[in-house]
Amino acid sequence: MHSMIKNGLKAVVLAAGPGLASVGLSGNPLVEPWSGPYGGVPPLDRVQVEHFVPAFEAAMEAYRGQLQAIVENPEPATFDNTIAEFERAGRVFQQVQTVYGLWSSSLSSPEFQVVERDMAPRLAAFRDEITQNQPLFQRIEAVYESPSKDRLTAEQQRLVWLHYTDFVRAGAKLDAEQKARVAAINQRLAALFTAFSQNLLADEEQDATILTDPSQLAGLPESLREAAAAEAQRQELTGKWVIANTRSSAEPFLTYSDDRELREQVWRRFVSRGDHAGERDNKPLIIEILQLRDERARLLGYPSHAHWRLENSMAKTPERAMQLMEAVWTPAVQRVDQEVADMQQVADAQGATFRIEPWDYRYYAEKVRQARYDFDENQVKPYLQLEQLVQGMFWAVEELFGWRIQPAADVPVAHPDMRVWEVLCDGGRSIGLFYFDPFARPGKRSGAWMSSYRSQERFDEAIIPLVSNNSNFLKNAPGQPALISWNDARTLFHEFGHAMHGLASDVHYPSLSGTRVPRDFVELPSQLFEYWLETPELLNRFALHYQTGEPIPAELVERIQRASTFNQGFATVEFLASGLLDMQLHQSNGPPIDPAAFERQQLEAWGMPDQIVMRHRLPHFAHIFSSDGYSAGYYSYLWADTLTADAAEAFEEAGGFYDQATATRLLESILARGNTRDPAESYREFRGRDATIDALMRDRGFPVPEASAETSE
Repeated sequence: MHSMIKNGLKAVVLAAGPGLASVGLSGNPLVEPWSGPYGGVPPLDRVQVEHFVPAFEAAMEAYRGQLQAIVENPEPATFDNTIAEFERAGRVFQQVQTVYGLWSSSLSSPEFQVVERDMAPRLAAFRDEITQNQPLFQRIEAVYESPSKDRLTAEQQRLVWLHYTDFVRAGAKLDAEQKARVAAINQRLAALFTAFSQNLLADEEQDATILTDPSQLAGLPESLREAAAAEAQRQELTGKWVIANTRSSAEPFLTYSDDRELREQVWRRFVSRGDHAGERDNKPLIIEILQLRDERARLLGYPSHAHWRLENSMAKTPERAMQLMEAVWTPAVQRVDQEVADMQQVADAQGATFRIEPWDYRYYAEKVRQARYDFDENQVKPYLQLEQLVQGMFWAVEELFGWRIQPAADVPVAHPDMRVWEVLCDGGRSIGLFYFDPFARPGKRSGAWMSSYRSQERFDEAIIPLVSNNSNFLKNAPGQPALISWNDARTLFHEFGHAMHGLASDVHYPSLSGTRVPRDFVELPSQLFEYWLETPELLNRFALHYQTGEPIPAELVERIQRASTFNQGFATVEFLASGLLDMQLHQSNGPPIDPAAFERQQLEAWGMPDQIVMRHRLPHFAHIFSSDGYSAGYYSYLWADTLTADAAEAFEEAGGFYDQATATRLLESILARGNTRDPAESYREFRGRDATIDALMRDRGFPVPEASAETSE
């Protein structure tokens, strides 16, 4: 059986015979076994857009054959002949989908977008074809309900539970008519998600603020001026400067530009992405997405989409997630009131005749920070060279876990900006590859994210993970180092925390590997690793002035640490507004909503400060409308941050962030365990108890409540 599963694609290719080239498989790198060093690597340098459709078609057919072999096995269902074989199935499909995901997020050309619009509903239909395969589900269910299940290892029992639960949650127990409707919903949602994402990308790429006079650059740091000039040059706008309609361009401009009228223009353009009449208006898509999600949840037997999504999370229910967010909301809003008063005082002292508006917030917050803490991000930025900070990340995990990270040889990449490193453990054994794609470019979605090109496993053989970090930092001018802001540096470390989680994985089965854990747990390692950026041990070694090479002064580090809770009202409220609205949207079971009215009415009901907008307004809230991924799950950053603050205090209680015993416990109890057990159990093993909200409130400078709710039950 094992050889039959592994050779499924080969059988399909051989059956094609002489006509192989005519269906696009001859020389198609997507369906070839990954070759080369490190257990094989994806041939990213050879992939063309025209490869995707025929590769998917061949891989899906092979996958069908592998599943049919499981179903037709005459022996009673067992872990070995059903669950294990299901783990082996679809490997070529997964590798095609991996590269497809890379192109979708980072190399989305107009030609690829045509393929994406075609493939999105087809892939959704194929996923439903698997989960609605009744004979396959019956075999999985037989293993799940077998009395002999207790004789399996704990990890095997978790894998059985995972596959059984996934099938049931996808509708395996529905009748034929209900299954057909769920499948139709999923296909339509896939098309809507793709349209939403492509509309948003078009707004970010095709709309920008063009500056024509040097006076419009007043207040901008040199690095931002150079980036704006480089973007103008890319667009062949000689003698001009372009502020792209992306977060990495807009937020620095809003922080430093002295031109209030331009700040408003940039702000309005940025917050209106996806929110305008015409073919790129995302609001009609939102209405339909919400209706379909609600209908699907009810078909599956849940009160709402939020209840369906949170069933296997740490929070378990929308009510618990809301409870946490509401506990933080009130003190955060109160802090905003204080922050706005401080900013208004500064503005008034400068002769302002206006009240603080959303396009003023970042600008005057920076003025207050400079005055109160003598801390100007522009003083820090010359010390934040991207290359040096990357080496700092590597140094930190070397200190914590004994890893060694070195450039990898002979690994193909999809774009010249991408680089690859090999990660080795203390004994010199290779434990994974780290791909890094740092800079913004056309065709790349905004934001920052971690991807897994291949998961770690020790199933049939030891396979090392291949993980990537993807960012949108502004590219440096030729001959100049890439300097990033303090917030960008935090993002850099955050995403490497995800990569660290994937690289540290030490499990048997790929479905339980690395970051394949509940959404409200997956952000724990990433948010925790941000703390290492602020450690003097790291800053003294790697925060080096790009001109003099001198390390960042100790008094500047001290100012950074003193200012660590500054502006937490703003940061918390803009996040929580998005999280609360996400959860409310996905519990709303009434008639179709008007997204603009719903957003406005809910924020007014919660007392949203006028000076702040949601971090992600609904028409560009890609977390929840470009896939089901973070839908009814945006709260998870706060849930994980509660765990994070508590975990950080474990290091502080042990004497510092480089305490070896605590680092080892983090590695063995959390990072290496993947989803082999309930994450609450993993956290308790690391910390010795459940987390409470107290550390989070201390970390943000908010008052600690008298009675604290535990978050890792």
